[in-house]
Amino acid sequence: MNVAQTAITPNSLGFAKSPAATRVLVAMSGGVDSSVVAAMLADQGYDVVGVTLQLYDHGAALAKKGACCAGRDIQDAARVAQEMGFPHYVLDYENRFRESVIDEFADAYLAGATPVPCIRCNERVKFRDLLETARDLAADCMATGHYIQRFDGPHGPELHTAGDPARDQSYFLFSTTQTQLDYLRFPLGHLTSKAETRALARRYGLPVADKPDSQDICFVPNGSYAAVIEKLRPGAAEPGEIVHLDGRVLGEHPGVIHYTIGQRRGLGIGGGERLYVVKLDADARRVIVGAKADLATGNIGVDQVNWLGDGDFADAREHHVRVRVRSTRPPRPAILRPQDDTRGEVELLTPEEGVAPGQACVFYGADDTRVLGGGWIARA
Repeated sequence: MNVAQTAITPNSLGFAKSPAATRVLVAMSGGVDSSVVAAMLADQGYDVVGVTLQLYDHGAALAKKGACCAGRDIQDAARVAQEMGFPHYVLDYENRFRESVIDEFADAYLAGATPVPCIRCNERVKFRDLLETARDLAADCMATGHYIQRFDGPHGPELHTAGDPARDQSYFLFSTTQTQLDYLRFPLGHLTSKAETRALARRYGLPVADKPDSQDICFVPNGSYAAVIEKLRPGAAEPGEIVHLDGRVLGEHPGVIHYTIGQRRGLGIGGGERLYVVKLDADARRVIVGAKADLATGNIGVDQVNWLGDGDFADAREHHVRVRVRSTRPPRPAILRPQDDTRGEVELLTPEEGVAPGQACVFYGADDTRVLGGGWIARA
């Protein structure tokens, strides 16, 4: 009998050994998605270890519905682990979360940017710090409940959009590195609807089967970004002028943190002209407004590029791709021109409105589902 005949068929996570001999750390937020992942893998016989991160003061968050990684969610994750019979641990990452995510969020808003803290949380806390914990626990891989797919390609693992476009989370995972992708697994990525996930939760008898999805940013009560920033940086928000693109001073504002690019409501300047925020000049404490047409942008500068495509990012003169400049928008055709290993220029073949510094620009294959990475919008 030759070696090929005696080779062990890889298990569902891609390892050439039995599920019982494969240890998986499951990042459990307490929601239905990660709970189903943990239950599914435990049911398949894997050596599952559940870990939930305490990211902020869960005592203060207990009354906030729609948050993740708070007190009630920790309890829900523990209940799932107990019922499915695998160990569960809670790690206090509150200081790491504040230093790696919350502080940058506040500083970026004060600088006139529109940050995406969920991306930084995945990048710096879940896929960096927690992943190292998984290795310390001798886990073969780490699994999460994200809706995104990982396929083995000719040059190594590839990241692809989810089977359900409505739930695709690739925008929030663009900064996943190739090394992290080697270690990560996304067992729900192929599902075509959230109803399938909830059906699995009921099949396993999970107490979170009908739990609502988390909403907004976990540490921002009631979606009030300005209130959180004023609490984190007391007195940092200073009033200034609301200025038209043509130079007219139209009014005053209480601080640039109260405004975002593309905003129309709540400007408080009256008049018959329909105006939108087209730029935030934090240094001059100015909110600059203009017509809807003034929001259109055809060129974007990106930095901190994470490239997941084949070859080196800067080796090609240009990449024909599709890009997504907001999590809620579909990818649009574009030409990506590298400037160096981590910076590039994006030419949008159809101009986009409301492109804001601090948001992510995520790259996709021109005619397939592959996620090629992305960068942070530095200017538009």
